[in-house]
Amino acid sequence: RIWHNWRRKNTDGLPGTMLMLWASCAVPFGVYAVVQASFLALQLQPQCFGGLTLIAWGQTLYYGNKWRAWTAAAATVGMVVAFAASEAILILTLRIPYYKGVEWPMMMMAILASVMQCLGLVMPYFELAKRQGRVIGIDFWFLLIDYSGAFFSLMALVAQHTFDVLGGSMYIVAMTLETGIFMSQAIWLWRVRHIRDEAKKLGMTYDEYVDAHPTKKLSRKASLETVADVEAAHAEEPAVPEKCLSRTPDTASAQEPTGTNTNTSTAQLNEQALEAPEKAVTSSR
Repeated sequence: RIWHNWRRKNTDGLPGTMLMLWASCAVPFGVYAVVQASFLALQLQPQCFGGLTLIAWGQTLYYGNKWRAWTAAAATVGMVVAFAASEAILILTLRIPYYKGVEWPMMMMAILASVMQCLGLVMPYFELAKRQGRVIGIDFWFLLIDYSGAFFSLMALVAQHTFDVLGGSMYIVAMTLETGIFMSQAIWLWRVRHIRDEAKKLGMTYDEYVDAHPTKKLSRKASLETVADVEAAHAEEPAVPEKCLSRTPDTASAQEPTGTNTNTSTAQLNEQALEAPEKAVTSSR
């Protein structure tokens, strides 16, 4: 993800709050893994995760918030030092009571790490709501790797002699929220499949096509009929009843003589009906 941000020179759609929450949750997560004396891979994972996440957070400061390079770098290095010092102090402080049988501090570390990680994964859902479910700024390789890390970490806990419920629940929640992000993108792709096909035929990207045809863009409050019309990539013209169609001048002029002849014929019939009784009286005389 760091390489992707650097290549695009853009971090749109990648919430800085999410990255900071993830980097922060690496501290209690690391304390919990080290004090519990878990497998080495489980102890190294939060350290790598926190460090790389802070680098991505620094990129949001530089590319997204337009900080100067040295200011963003100084802020990132400062957070790395602060998090590393906090984790070292907590490990040295909480290890002694844990070895004496006091386990509630470790439980608090696990709960705190789980809550912070879950809150970090909730942040992208606000971005999804703004874009009708479209995922922007979060690379799917990044999500897939993170999902795989949570899955294999869960399997490592299963392979231990005793299953760590708190640690396992953290991985399960993370996998569930990331699955929701995958599903949101899949649903969005299905909804705009016809628009993407039209854009592909014209040699345009989806964003370029929507910019050129604003009416094709999905509306958050659109009804099902509107969404169906947008997906079909065409606008149906309402049918106009024939009675409402205005007559053309040629048609009107062609119909006027017919009306005149009809009126003339009716007048002649009326005159003949009036003359008939007079003729009958004359003949009788």
